[in-house]
Amino acid sequence: MVLLETKDLCKHFGGLKAVNNVNMKVEQGQIYGLIGPNGAGKTTFLHSISGVHQPTSGQVIFDGKDCTSAKSHEMCHRGMARTYQIVRSFQDMTVLENVIVGGIFGAGLHRDKAEKKAQEYLDFVGFPLSSFVKASALNTIQLKQVEMARALSTNCKMLLLDEVAAGLTPAELDTIADLIKRMRDEMGVTIIIIEHLMKLIMDVCDYISVLYFGELLASGEPEEIIHNEEVIKAYLGDNFML
Repeated sequence: MVLLETKDLCKHFGGLKAVNNVNMKVEQGQIYGLIGPNGAGKTTFLHSISGVHQPTSGQVIFDGKDCTSAKSHEMCHRGMARTYQIVRSFQDMTVLENVIVGGIFGAGLHRDKAEKKAQEYLDFVGFPLSSFVKASALNTIQLKQVEMARALSTNCKMLLLDEVAAGLTPAELDTIADLIKRMRDEMGVTIIIIEHLMKLIMDVCDYISVLYFGELLASGEPEEIIHNEEVIKAYLGDNFML
């Protein structure tokens, strides 16, 4: 089943075609990688499908419904959640309160139910500290774990991850890679991940699309993409190796 489809999706800023006629299908249960050089339009694409930006033209179809004009909160209620390259937490709130927010405003749960589910999601992502510590006291991977727990607490069908590996150590990358696969395998969440670290992309993704100057350059399984001559020339480079 196709969970997300874009048809000739465009987002232009004046004369800049940040996303230009992108056609993409993401199957339910996939971990779908989106790669390309800086400025290729990857984050703008996520903004355009999640309601942050109104597309200039084209269609966004999510879970069988045309969501082209939907706002970000509406997309959240329909089952699309996301994280950001720069983690956005409520610094003066506890970890538990940060995750409860997703349950109340995303999934529409009452406080007691949202709190119970929040603790379950924190346990699922492997958050190692007390849930009563403030977000301002956390390091990078802990903030990312909280952000993913908060996204899961919205009861999402699809999760958009924007450079989740940024700032992590090699050991922490293994932890995040395992969590991404578990979110799909155990929670049934379909995932789109933007990432420059090809080791992570190759480890977790079933399918990859490459954006280049706002346009879709190539799509295929990971092995196809890393041997695609156009992708090597435009993004990976002749000396690319995992």
